[in-house]
This record gives sequence, C-alpha cells and structure tokens, in this order.
Amino acid sequence: MGEWLITNWTEILGFATGAGCVLLAARRNIFTFPLGIANNLVFIVLFFGAALYADVGLQVVYLVLGVLGWLGWSRNRAADTTLQITRMPRRAILPLVAVAVAGTALIALALHSYTDSSTEIADAATVSVSLVAQYMLNKRWLENWFVWIAVDIAFIGLFLYKGLTITALLYLLFIGLCVFGYRGWAAARAAQTADTAPWSGQLQGASTGA
Repeated sequence: MGEWLITNWTEILGFATGAGCVLLAARRNIFTFPLGIANNLVFIVLFFGAALYADVGLQVVYLVLGVLGWLGWSRNRAADTTLQITRMPRRAILPLVAVAVAGTALIALALHSYTDSSTEIADAATVSVSLVAQYMLNKRWLENWFVWIAVDIAFIGLFLYKGLTITALLYLLFIGLCVFGYRGWAAARAAQTADTAPWSGQLQGASTGA
C-alpha cells in the first residue's frame, strides 16, 4: 500500500485537491480558488510526466484565471455578501464557440510541430474548451456547468487512454459535482430572481401610474 501511494502520489493529491475545488465551486465558496491553484501545481507535474503538454499549459493558464477569478469574487463580496449568478448572454455563444475551435486548431498544430504528443487533437480540444468553461465560471454564468460536464466526459476518455486511471475517476466524480453545482447555482439564481421580482413590479407600476 505504501509503495502504491508513493508511486501514485501526484494522482492521489490531484484527486483530493481537485474534488475539493469543484465541491467548493458548487457551493459558491471563494476558497475554491486557492485550492484550485494547489490542484494546478500538482497537475503540472502529473501531466508533464504523461506527455500531456497542452494540459500542462492549461494548468498554467488556470493559475492566472484562478487568481483573476479569486480577485473578481472578492470584489463582488466586498460590495455584496451574495455572489450573483447570471445567465450567459446569447451574443456570447458564437464568439466562445469560435474561440474554442480556433484554440483547438492552434494548440493541435503546436503539439504536432514541437512535441512528441500522440493525442494532439484530443489534448488540444479539451484544453481549449476548458478555458472557455473557466471563463464562464469566472463570469458566474449558470451555463458554465454544462460546458464542464461535456469537457469532463472527454477528459475521462483521454486519461484512460493515457493510463491515468485515478485521474479519470476524479473526472467522473467531477461530473457528479458539476450536476450538484448546477442545481445549487440554478436554485440561487431562482432565489435572486424571486427577490428582485417585487421591486420590478413596483417600479413598473410606478412608471405606468398604476
């Protein structure tokens, strides 16, 4: 058992910090960000050893986005004790799809040209879509959970192919946590809408002279 723990310490630590990070995000807890940063550092070591170079780069980007998200959520809390959940605007859909496709093409080209990666397209696509999902999470858009579920399914297949079974199990857990996160955020969004509805009605009545 001790030898197995030593051999797989990066996957085990990545599992623990990753699960905690997503659980805290689902509960809208700001400490999801420092724990996520710790998870990024562990995965940098793990993915480099597995020749998943795009995922190494993804973890570095996650570090930056995690810091930005941490600051953004902190500012929101300074102004209000409740983190406001919003819906993704329709006008953002096409630009984000375009970013995901372009990112996949550019990363796959770089992996093919400069590394010994054997999973260029899969590695590139999961990284590119993950960045889109992280951006949506930082914006506190409810729909970010749908994107995370889709990309986690793809990651499971990629990690199983690479022999990273523990990490694949972590991403299977992520899917369940994403469902939990969506339900929590949707309930919070509904509560926010209910809280503002009476004020909207009063304002509408005042404007029409009712």
